[in-house]
Amino acid sequence: MSTGALDTQAFIEFMLAQNVLKFGEFTLNSGRVSPYFFNMGSVSDGAAFARLGQAYADAILAAEIDFDVLFGPAYKGIPIAVATAIALSAQGKNVGVAFNRKEAKDHGEGGMLVGAPVSGRVLLVDDVLTSGKAIRSAVELISATGAQISGAVIAMDRQEVIDADQPKAAQTTAVATLAKDLDAPVISIAKMSDLVGYLAVSDNAAASATLARMREYQALFCLE
Repeated sequence: MSTGALDTQAFIEFMLAQNVLKFGEFTLNSGRVSPYFFNMGSVSDGAAFARLGQAYADAILAAEIDFDVLFGPAYKGIPIAVATAIALSAQGKNVGVAFNRKEAKDHGEGGMLVGAPVSGRVLLVDDVLTSGKAIRSAVELISATGAQISGAVIAMDRQEVIDADQPKAAQTTAVATLAKDLDAPVISIAKMSDLVGYLAVSDNAAASATLARMREYQALFCLE
């Protein structure tokens, strides 16, 4: 049974084993060439989703966030919310699960929201925050119901600045901006700085070369 304690190194190793986390050379939507890529869509079997849900549950329990409903923004947030709710239930915390459709359904029950009633305190879960577009769209739907946003939990905080043209002292990250806009915490299971720390204690030549590229990228585009 989990104790709610986070093990960031174990989570990074799990993400590597699942091919969610890759090191190499990847062009992002922003045009930046990143030395790593994070794609939660690579999680694809029951055992992996059970482990993933437990990691999110541990992060939630460690943060001691009060909430009534887990909300997973479509699409990657949906299986995360389900897996997390199952893991929390095993810990004695039973909460509702809801998610949104990408497009409104015009037959049957209709509407954009699916699952538990979106009311009370709502906690969002998603994979990685880049622009925050998916979470912000979900927040608009949730706010329209009158529910309160308790915060958000993500797997990876890239810690990248969204205003690189500003002086360093004035720069901020997507996560920090979202937390400010929500007036609620945004919790991450792992961060870019955790990846650097993980590579720094790895004793092989490939890790050493990757570490140099990660540190260069971190110095150019990230805030700790």
